Amino acid sequence: MKFASLITGTGAYIPNKILKNTDFLSHTFYGPSGQPLLTPTASIIEKFKNITGIAERRYAPSHINAADMAAIAGWQALINSDIDPETLDQIVVAHNFGNVAYDTIQSQNVPSLSCRVKHILGINRPECIAFDVMAGCPGWLHAVIQSHAWFTAGMAQRVLLIGSEALSRVIDPADRDSMIFSDGAGAVVMEYRPAHSGNAGILGCCSQTHSIEELNYINMAGSYRPNGNDAVYIKMKGRKVYEYALKHVPLIMKECLDKSGIPVSEVNKILIHQANEKMDEEIIERLYALYGVAPRPNVMPMSIQWLGNSSVATIPTLYHLIRNNKIADHKISEGDILLFASVGAGMNINAVCYRA
Repeated sequence: MKFASLITGTGAYIPNKILKNTDFLSHTFYGPSGQPLLTPTASIIEKFKNITGIAERRYAPSHINAADMAAIAGWQALINSDIDPETLDQIVVAHNFGNVAYDTIQSQNVPSLSCRVKHILGINRPECIAFDVMAGCPGWLHAVIQSHAWFTAGMAQRVLLIGSEALSRVIDPADRDSMIFSDGAGAVVMEYRPAHSGNAGILGCCSQTHSIEELNYINMAGSYRPNGNDAVYIKMKGRKVYEYALKHVPLIMKECLDKSGIPVSEVNKILIHQANEKMDEEIIERLYALYGVAPRPNVMPMSIQWLGNSSVATIPTLYHLIRNNKIADHKISEGDILLFASVGAGMNINAVCYRA
């Protein structure tokens, strides 16, 4: 009997608090030199929208933190999968900053988010181990790859995989890049069980880390606005990240497809980390160019326009939305080939080929 790593349930927490681009009109943005940008803020915002595609983003309310969002998304996934939570072998939470209390910049990683989630969900079974993954924005997909390895090694059969982040609490309001980031959580239940059809489940995985000159493309540093504050905020060398992603992500996506034995023509949907609309579109163009063909129409669903970049939460949230018919003109049917891919701090990249 053939066993497969199958996604059997999904969930998401999408905050109700919406910040539109116009909410940033009162900001004064600064450059790395500490000087105010001379370009009018309205023009900065318009250029930002044209490049990233982001029109609005979601922020968590003050009483909700990353563990809370993770638990809500995780509980939805458990209900959707119709399993007993006490049968879980693992709870894995991907994130980068732990819990950050509202109006602070202090990360809290002890106890871990996964242990907090297990506590919130009231899961008693000691054999259900809880651990966190910190691998930049690719963290959730990295957790998927890890769990697949655990499955094939015979060390787990049922896991809850969550990506959760409250980036609104670690951004520098003086930095125009702060408009990219948002909050949210996405989750799936993944099980190792007999495939419900032919060759369903994970077909192949690939990962890479580039940490020489790429190490600090995304890092933590002080505010661009001189204020005497020692706090550090998430910072990004946008051009470097963009060039890195266009060079490396299409290659690892192709490697994953080739390793899986799947022609690009058979890929029904590509779910890529929602980092930057223009960048993601160019990555798809370059992937298909590696095969010498034009991109398949309507192959890449997007949520960045209204959800922003919630890091580890973007892919599982997008997958959940499609499964629940919340992304117009996109659906996932049994037997469809999906290609997941992500890029982020480290720099890390990864890809997973999956048959629904």
